[in-house]
Amino acid sequence: MDSGVIRRRLALAAAVLTASGLLALAVPGNAQAAAYCSGRKVRTLPFSSGSVQVYKRSGGYVCAVTLTKKPGRRASMAVSVQARGSRAVVDTGRFTHHAGPVTVHAGHRCVRVRGSVGPGSVSTGWILC
Repeated sequence: MDSGVIRRRLALAAAVLTASGLLALAVPGNAQAAAYCSGRKVRTLPFSSGSVQVYKRSGGYVCAVTLTKKPGRRASMAVSVQARGSRAVVDTGRFTHHAGPVTVHAGHRCVRVRGSVGPGSVSTGWILC
């Protein structure tokens, strides 16, 4: 194979790797929540130290994930989703990026969503009714 062809292919491969790395860095933390929950985003619940992203998908499933504003530092985080008439599904612990995802089958029932990162927290009333 000609050395010019090899150099062009190596340059193309390096350009593709660089572009994909830059795109990965450019994606904000909130956009990464889509990697954890499927469906369409229906709510963003911001609070002082993070946010909770709420997704709904076909079949009546609701998913939520708590994201920190300062990823990389281990912090106490929690997320919960409760369908009316059912117990809450909770994920809590010390995480570096996110708590969750947690998913419940709500059907046509309302849900309550809660999330926290450190001292900051958010809690909804009954939503998505």
